[in-house]
Amino acid sequence: MIDLAGKRAFVTGGGRGIGRATAVLLARAGAQVAAGYRSRKPAPDPKIAVSIAGDLGDPAAARRAVAEVMRTLGGLDILVVNHGVWPADGVPLGQMTDEQWEATRRANLDSAVYVCRAAIPNLPPGATIVLVSSTAGQRGEPFHADYAATKGAVIALTKSLAVELAPAITVNCVAPGWVDTEMSAKPYAGAGRQAIERTIPLGRVASPEDIAGPILFLCSSLARHITGEILNVNGGSVLCG
Repeated sequence: MIDLAGKRAFVTGGGRGIGRATAVLLARAGAQVAAGYRSRKPAPDPKIAVSIAGDLGDPAAARRAVAEVMRTLGGLDILVVNHGVWPADGVPLGQMTDEQWEATRRANLDSAVYVCRAAIPNLPPGATIVLVSSTAGQRGEPFHADYAATKGAVIALTKSLAVELAPAITVNCVAPGWVDTEMSAKPYAGAGRQAIERTIPLGRVASPEDIAGPILFLCSSLARHITGEILNVNGGSVLCG
């Protein structure tokens, strides 16, 4: 039912996890897809048109990455801003180093701003942007204030751009809860996963594909009258009105 034939998409953080699942799903729906990555080049996939390296926390690198997408795909209709980091070790804010704060902000927020800023002038009417935030951006996360603050800012960025770019371009956000990715391997160790799953009404940690499906929906014409929305995909663990 979802047909993205003729659409050109750039998925940041597309080398693994949610980004990789999203890139593959968009390609299966018919889009030409460029997958961005920072350091670990993803394995070749016949469904992905090109993989593009770059540290999007560097504004010049973000511009180069978007320029490469434009050159390779011939245009851009869908931007999925998925990349980011979650420092696994809990640190009270009073003990957090400047280096950790700056690294998290650069990876999660500055880079989102830079890639959006580079891409927006190239997006035609009818294009769409989907940013990936987190439940932490809505309810906070003790001992991970850097992550929660930057993901909350991504939500504010989504709402700001939705109004700024209307009516030509829709801008929405997906806010996952716990997801089965490498980034969360440490808290899942031992009995950690079972303890986390007991806090989720649906009783399980999401797969990357569970997040990619809602992103696909927001990229499709089925969501053409939705903008500025934060779509929670968390198994019921955070209920926001």
